[in-house]
Formats: sequence, C-alpha cells, structure tokens
Amino acid sequence: MRRPFLTAVILLLTANLALAWLSRAEQPRPRPPLADLPLGVAERWSGRDVALDARAHAILKVSDYVLRAYVPPVDGGAPAKERLAPPDEQQVAPVYLYVGYYDTQRNGATYHSPKNCLPGSGWQLTESGEEDLSLPVSGRITVNRVVIEKELDRQLVLYWYQDRGRSVASEYSAKFYLVWDAMTRNRTDGALVRVSTPILGTPEDAHAHALAFLADAWPLLVARLPS
Repeated sequence: MRRPFLTAVILLLTANLALAWLSRAEQPRPRPPLADLPLGVAERWSGRDVALDARAHAILKVSDYVLRAYVPPVDGGAPAKERLAPPDEQQVAPVYLYVGYYDTQRNGATYHSPKNCLPGSGWQLTESGEEDLSLPVSGRITVNRVVIEKELDRQLVLYWYQDRGRSVASEYSAKFYLVWDAMTRNRTDGALVRVSTPILGTPEDAHAHALAFLADAWPLLVARLPS
C-alpha cells in the first residue's frame, strides 16, 4: 500500500514543481463560452442554469464554468421547463451538468477531484470505478463512475478531465499530461466534466439516463472544451 501512495505523492509534487518552473505566459485558445451551450439539447432536453455560490467559486478559481439541470419531456406531462422540481416531485430525474474550465493551471488554479470534494460536502462514496463510454465525435473515452449517498439521497456521477484533446479519467494521468503539455506545447488549459443524476430506481437506470443526455449533449459540449 505504501509504494503506490508514495509514487502518487512524488508524482503530484513533481508536477507542481515543474509547473512552477515552466512559467511562460500562455495564450488562451479561442473557444465559445460555456454559457453559450444551448438550454435546449437535441429537442429532447430542457435546462436551466444553477449558479455556483461565491464560496465555491472562490475555491474552484475557474476561468469559465457551466452548471445546469436538464430534464427530458415526458409524454402527457408538463413541458420540461416547468418540471425542474426536486427529484421526488417529478416523474423523471434531472441530469446535472457541471464543466469547470481553466485557461491556465500554472498559477495554482486547478481541478478539484470529486473524490475529495464530495466527501467534504457530506457525501459518502459507495461505489467507485472506471468505465469506457462510446460518444459521438470522440468515439470511446474512459470516465470515472461513482455512486454517492447523503442521508436518503443517492446519485450516480460520471466525471473525467478534458485536457487539450484528451479525455482522461485518472487524475494522476491528467497531472502527467499537464506537465508534458506545459513543456512541449506551452499549454495547461483543461476542464473537469461532471454529469450526475439522482438514483430514483436502480443505479443502472440512472446510468442509462445520464448517458442518454451525454450522448445528445456531447457534440455541442466538445466544441467548447480544450481541443
């Protein structure tokens, strides 16, 4: 157990020291703002923005972000935009999309791993692993899949790091690519992408629900991520 832990610590320290040494200024790559992501997705999902509170924004230090709740229409029900209510008051659970983007990660502003942040917010991780997803445009990518609980609430969460054209699940791999790209491309821009939904039935049902949204939203989202 000690060797993997020490290896991870050494890798993170090396990454931070290398980024401090590589202090050349970066030019942000042109891309559409995340706020321009449509509220209507694939004519099947309707969303509303959710603001980060001031404390969270100060901690995350993101250059740009989007946090939204999306719901699909339900046959015979109210329009999606009228059904953004708590999960126990609606037939279909919302899917929450969070993307936190950084122009540069040389100045100490960088990703906060959900595996660290979620327990700090009172959530307990009950399942954790990696899985491959097949998405339009990008093909197969590897993401983290976790199930979290807080009192009576359960959620399924998919997340990964979108780094300069790569989709990376491991935060240690993301740190390696961060240092490598800083040295070879003078780039450290990147984003954390997180998709989550309440588990109202089984985790498999929630997973299918989240993946259906991600497949529809991905072609729009990938154009706003570091390429």
